[in-house]
Amino acid sequence: MYSALWRLLPGPLWFRILLAVILVVVVLLALILWVFPWVNTFIGTPEVTVQQ
Repeated sequence: MYSALWRLLPGPLWFRILLAVILVVVVLLALILWVFPWVNTFIGTPEVTVQQ
């Protein structure tokens, strides 16, 4: 799968590497900003009480 994605990227090697890094950063930012907060609404947080 990664080789197919690599072949789809245009340009010389240095440009492919730069484009791949940019794509990874964009995907990670999308996960952090939108996907993880959306999923967190379904999970909920457990209520923990500590007694002394």
